Amino acid sequence: MKEYGFIKVGATSPRLYLANPLKNAKELINQIKKANEQDTAIIVTPELSITGYTCGDLFFQERLLTDAKLALQEILEETKTLDIISILGMPIRHDNQLLNCAIVIHQGKILGIVPKTYIPNYQEFYEARWFNSSNNLQTQEITLLNQTVPISKNLIFQDTKEEKYTFAVEICEDLWTVNPPSNNHALNGATIIFNLSSSNELIGKHEYRKSIIQTQSAKTISAYIYTSSGIMESTSDILFGGTTLIYEDGTLLKENNRFELESTLTTADIDVDKLEHDRIKNKSFMKNLEITNDKIIKVNIKNKLKELNRTYDEYPFVPGNIKKRDKRCEEILNVQATALARRLIHLNNSKCVIGISGGLDSTLAFLVIIDAYKKLNKSTKDIIAITMPGFGTTDRTYQNAINLVREYGATLKEISIKEATTVHMKDIGLKENDRSVAYENAQARERTQILMDVANKEEGFVIGTGDLSELALGWCTYNGDHMSMYAVNASIPKTLVRYLVAWFKDKETGRKKEILQDILATPISPELLPPTESGKILQKTESAIGPYVLHDFFLYHFLRLGESPKKIYMLACLTFKDSFSKEEIKKWLKVFITRFFTQQFKRNCMPDGIKVGSVSLSPRGDLRMPSDADLEAWLKDLEEQ
Repeated sequence: MKEYGFIKVGATSPRLYLANPLKNAKELINQIKKANEQDTAIIVTPELSITGYTCGDLFFQERLLTDAKLALQEILEETKTLDIISILGMPIRHDNQLLNCAIVIHQGKILGIVPKTYIPNYQEFYEARWFNSSNNLQTQEITLLNQTVPISKNLIFQDTKEEKYTFAVEICEDLWTVNPPSNNHALNGATIIFNLSSSNELIGKHEYRKSIIQTQSAKTISAYIYTSSGIMESTSDILFGGTTLIYEDGTLLKENNRFELESTLTTADIDVDKLEHDRIKNKSFMKNLEITNDKIIKVNIKNKLKELNRTYDEYPFVPGNIKKRDKRCEEILNVQATALARRLIHLNNSKCVIGISGGLDSTLAFLVIIDAYKKLNKSTKDIIAITMPGFGTTDRTYQNAINLVREYGATLKEISIKEATTVHMKDIGLKENDRSVAYENAQARERTQILMDVANKEEGFVIGTGDLSELALGWCTYNGDHMSMYAVNASIPKTLVRYLVAWFKDKETGRKKEILQDILATPISPELLPPTESGKILQKTESAIGPYVLHDFFLYHFLRLGESPKKIYMLACLTFKDSFSKEEIKKWLKVFITRFFTQQFKRNCMPDGIKVGSVSLSPRGDLRMPSDADLEAWLKDLEEQ
């Protein structure tokens, strides 16, 4: 998994023996060994994990400080044959002061020591009674257990072979400040941040804590691994819950159950390549004039991850949680409808002209127009919805198109394309039994001509119905359904279209709800080839170009995350192992790559269309790509699997 940019990290909240470093050492050793057995490369422990955070004035006792060093020595000895890097919390005496420190160790060696910078001294915290800030350090080097090592708040640790595996450390309150040290660490290349904490539990604090960590992870485009002291700290006045959290670029990957009596260990696989991709794509990330240089410590990070232990959504554009999905659908439709309303205002409330097929895409675009008209208090009679039966139109889609328009009170026009297309095909010498792409595209272009001409006649403008997935694959007729005057679905992937229509359906009742339900149940088809003898749809899009659930997965990982074909293939095989064979996945991924590269010329002249999500193909916005780029390297990358 290292070749794909993954690394396993861990956070433990061990059972504590307050003010007993030697007993704590044994529990820490157990957790480190357990994490190592799980192929964890780096593990972090809570703040002052060797002594406990709530020792109070015992921090002034020589016995506690001596035992802390003895405990560290034992941990170094017992873990020196392990590959794992461990980050421990303990008090360190240096420069005539006591410091609250993180000790980074590996194979019996102390790699570096990071003291806490911001010392809380308010409300229930009075840490400044015992500890000084890293800002008060006089020297940047310390000898501990006969090892001379750097001690500084400005340390980052980097793999000797692959620089992308770079991590840094901050301690508890450091995160809660206006400018956490991790800001600077991230700008100096740290893709992974570890936080040793002792954060007590109060009503509402856990969610607030999570929001801060989530924001910091997103802001620094980093993985943020957090662990806090557990319930065996002193409960004289406050309780610690033993929280462990692992975030990646603002997304929570793993968390533990709080308030556990025994030790907890939380691990997750971090996608460092994703973090690097997002950083280079975000051009504001490095525009900071106050970057201070961190000292880089080289370390051999043993990345032994063999099997990925994280899951990916089959539908990356669709939230799995129903409540989140409903909220997302409402927001998307609001963005679409508001953008269209704005364009209508600019055009002096022109009429909207739309082709209605009885399929999902045109239904969604039609519903967006309905919402836009509601915002503008316009009569739906100014929506001119045209159904244009052709050689492949089935009675099911025809009836659904007509009924949909009538139920919402729009103006319905029916203009058959059969006669005009027949004449046109005769004019260009296309044989009657020809079922080539010319036969199909002639129908699509005839429909577009009708829509454009009606729009001219009615002083209106044409609303496009094509979606993001079709644009990615080029599954549209150039200057046919590829063209419109405003494309409201241009950044809506096919897998999301269905959920948006379903969301709209759930808000309706009676006949409207029945019609939308049947549209949702209709197979996806351009209906450009004649139906079966029984009148059913013969031409099914997914049989020709592959399942949209796969293509949308490919699109998200290819464009949003910049992942290589072989990595996308690996993730798809993992995600769809119960739905598609590896051979099927590779077959359709080849189709995706080929079509994505060869169909760019269509996207380079696509009409205006509103962006609603993180992936857009507009040549004026998110995708500037040559139409003649060579795809050989991408196909070769896939073949190396």
